[in-house]
Amino acid sequence: MSNNLTYEQALDYLDGLLKFGIKFGLERITALSEALGNPHRDLRVIHVGGTNGKGSTATFIQTILSEAGYRTALYTSPYVRDLRERIQIDGRMIGREEFAEIISEIKPAADKIGQTDLGPVTEFEVKTMAAYLYFARMHVDFAVMEVGMGGRFDATNIVEPYVAVITNVSLDHTERLGDTVDKIAFEKAGIIKTGCTLVTAVDDEEAWQVILKQARHEGAEVWRIISSHARKATSPSPDVQFKYTTKENGFSMRGPEIQLIGLKPGLVGQFQHANAATAIAAVLALEKYEVRVPVPAIRAGIAYAYIPGRVETLQDNPKVIVDGAHNPAAARSLARAIRENYSYDRLILVIGMLSTHPCEGVLARLAPIASTVIATQSGWSKALPADVLEKEARKHCENVENVSNVSDAVKRALDIANTNDLVLVTGSFYTIGEVNILPE
Repeated sequence: MSNNLTYEQALDYLDGLLKFGIKFGLERITALSEALGNPHRDLRVIHVGGTNGKGSTATFIQTILSEAGYRTALYTSPYVRDLRERIQIDGRMIGREEFAEIISEIKPAADKIGQTDLGPVTEFEVKTMAAYLYFARMHVDFAVMEVGMGGRFDATNIVEPYVAVITNVSLDHTERLGDTVDKIAFEKAGIIKTGCTLVTAVDDEEAWQVILKQARHEGAEVWRIISSHARKATSPSPDVQFKYTTKENGFSMRGPEIQLIGLKPGLVGQFQHANAATAIAAVLALEKYEVRVPVPAIRAGIAYAYIPGRVETLQDNPKVIVDGAHNPAAARSLARAIRENYSYDRLILVIGMLSTHPCEGVLARLAPIASTVIATQSGWSKALPADVLEKEARKHCENVENVSNVSDAVKRALDIANTNDLVLVTGSFYTIGEVNILPE
């Protein structure tokens, strides 16, 4: 009798691991990897961390390298509509059968580790191991790996990356990463390894100092990306510096031996300019490994990038947009992207969040631009009660409703929306994953 799981059984197995929660530490993933032949050692990795924008930056890196002709893998989190979104090669999700086969192979090793003093392997650890195993067996040229949370003790952090990327640092997951920017920066700096190149767009001065110190400790070369509109920094200079300039319809970027004008990201919002510029620098950092990426591939990769749930339009008339913004910094960027890229009569905000995220800061940035707020609640076990969101939203908006089911909340928004209105669904990826409208 075969021990292989079906795709549905593989999903059920992963769901069963959720009860073990999030457990920081590299002991279990290291043991699991050793049991499976350490597949991560066969990969050339670009490791991407940060508070916001790491998924977009990772996607930009992948599309640029794919456009340049390199077979490029991408591991991201979380997903929006299909778990397999997290494990891709050149934009194609892992197949159902392949996914089931790899989970079937990992399960006995994970079960065995779970019986030791290390304790049960988590769902995220198994999925991360599945990515490493799949990418190694598919003989990819590069694997772009997005950090799940933090960096130092994240399950992805068993690799020795060619390039470590830290997009930015702000307060998020404070219950696990620390309650100050410098503490969070220290955790994220844990992905910097000896001999790699660090590429960062961190603009918080305190975070920059922490990250730079760690990079110097590891002997990593430091590449920094800054906005040409930013205040001049008084801190120590990086080894290499790039500047990007935001224009009305795109951005330009210049650095040592390169100048790119009129870049137009496929992802909406000026905040994506920093992410795209960071991705370009990360790709250029591979040149020391004799990796050549022509300018047309950079332009195409930036333009063709697509990732679900990042200012994503699902339908028009009325327009429905979903975004996974779940912290104040992301909410601020989302509000600006909505104001600058869309015209509408009224904005109807449907929001559902997790109890581990700061609803006050998110609503303070999004509710004031809405004519109506509909508080809702995803089916996820850590979802924040809609009643709590409703109460907080009333501080910033006169018209607030409470519809506890996400699908019903979206239906209510569409019922009250006119053709020229905009419905924005946000607050968490779990919330937007329950929107039952597929992109047109």
